[in-house]
Amino acid sequence: MPQPSIVILTGAGLSAESGLATFRDKGGIWSKYDYRDVATPQGFAKNPKLVHEFYNMRRRDHAAVKPNAAHLALARLEREHAGNVVIVTQNIDALHEAAGSKNLIHMHGELLKALCQHCGSTHAWTEDLSLFTQCPRCGSDGGMRPDVVWFGERPYHMGEIGKALSACDLFVSIGTSGHVYPAAGFVAEASAYGAHTVELNLEPSEGASYFAECIHGPATEVVPSFVERLLGGT
Repeated sequence: MPQPSIVILTGAGLSAESGLATFRDKGGIWSKYDYRDVATPQGFAKNPKLVHEFYNMRRRDHAAVKPNAAHLALARLEREHAGNVVIVTQNIDALHEAAGSKNLIHMHGELLKALCQHCGSTHAWTEDLSLFTQCPRCGSDGGMRPDVVWFGERPYHMGEIGKALSACDLFVSIGTSGHVYPAAGFVAEASAYGAHTVELNLEPSEGASYFAECIHGPATEVVPSFVERLLGGT
């Protein structure tokens, strides 16, 4: 009998217990910064120095964190589940990779990559970026930016994500606000194709009513417990 195909959507709430700040919660990143200044193409064109400082700080913060029990549980699910497991993450951190996840789609880009606006090339990047950073491929300066999807830009890999949602039997949303589209619409898309839908979140998201099942609590508790259930444990 075929094993169920699983798509898991993860958001900032998954990495919060590793020490990375969320965005929309009280005290989150958007309470300290106007997203229009640091997370839009217009903001970068207006003040690239500020945008680089913002992401350089986040890159340094990332170097000090490690995957938590929720990341590790999802990597275990991918290893041990007999069916297909795809993780679609809104997070730009690399904690899924650090935990061992392989079948991973970064729909909002990656903090530890840089994109050249001159030649379109992408590069692994752990150091600071500035207006004077030269592209390793074309040699131009002034065009390097974080390879992250800003407000007003199209998320990456939407065709691949749509294909996964149409084929899944189980859709699980973890640590997301249910506010940011198109990810907030994935539950409706998966449901339309007949998938069972589950929300795992610290508290009900804005879209909690769209899920067939909701389990609320800290990610480091509810995610390992749910993975254990899926794998047939107690």
